[in-house]
Amino acid sequence: MIKYITESQVMREFFGKKIYNFVKAEENSNIDVETVKSFGEEWIKFDHFEESEVELAKEVYFDVVTESMLNRDSIVMDMGCGTGRWTKYACKRAKFVEAIDPSDAVISAAKLLSAESNVRITQAEVSSIPFPDDSFDFVFSLGVLHHIPDTAQAMIDTVKKLKPGGHFLVYLYYKVEERSFLFRSIFFLSNILRNIVYRLPGSIKRFACDLLAIFIYLPFILLSKVIRAIFGEGAMKKIPLSFYHDKSWNIIRNDALDRFGTPLEQRFNKKEIASMMEASGLKDIKFSNNPPYWHAVGRKA
Repeated sequence: MIKYITESQVMREFFGKKIYNFVKAEENSNIDVETVKSFGEEWIKFDHFEESEVELAKEVYFDVVTESMLNRDSIVMDMGCGTGRWTKYACKRAKFVEAIDPSDAVISAAKLLSAESNVRITQAEVSSIPFPDDSFDFVFSLGVLHHIPDTAQAMIDTVKKLKPGGHFLVYLYYKVEERSFLFRSIFFLSNILRNIVYRLPGSIKRFACDLLAIFIYLPFILLSKVIRAIFGEGAMKKIPLSFYHDKSWNIIRNDALDRFGTPLEQRFNKKEIASMMEASGLKDIKFSNNPPYWHAVGRKA
């Protein structure tokens, strides 16, 4: 367990986990307050995942991670842990995991991770991570940095905490410019809808996102399954939301709320992500060819 370099603002305890709060919310913080609040509400609603849903991390995100990158000797940081689903996956394979999130999602993480003795939960922003630079063997941030105003700077601040020679795993939403005209059109319409939904009051927003999961996600998922049965895996991947063809209803609802209920969302192409990773001091960058796009791992020089 790595010592904090600054003094905590507040300490709270939930489900047997002590959570130290370092959030300052200063004007120059690299944070969108409404987005953080939205995620706190989201993860309080989705505070339970089955073991099978946790283990999906191996094929979904950690397919580019080798045993030499993450193993029982690794001291790990999860930046933007949310409910702690991916922390729970990593802690089974690491010596220790520091789970960090600026929102009240840390309460849900405490519940999910209450039985994990090799996990500590810290409430902090990416611009003020309370640990020395060059501290961690492996750092990951999955589906988080694209919700931060300055994604490039957030990546730099995160990678700073990684030891030289350590590895950083990241997932950022991808731009859809390489997709078909129909795919891009559907995405454009969904983005208009998102700009309406995320402004709704909390309970109404969550209900609206559940309806979207039923009336948008499920029809595309059904179509994906039909296309897959007839034409195969390659043809299926051309269908929007085909990624969810084998995912649980819990994950579909969760991701619908994530997609449509979050105020700030940015998207990047593969070249832009690689450039940000290189600017953060990473090399030997490897992108996964599998969805979700794009997730990649790099080694700190």
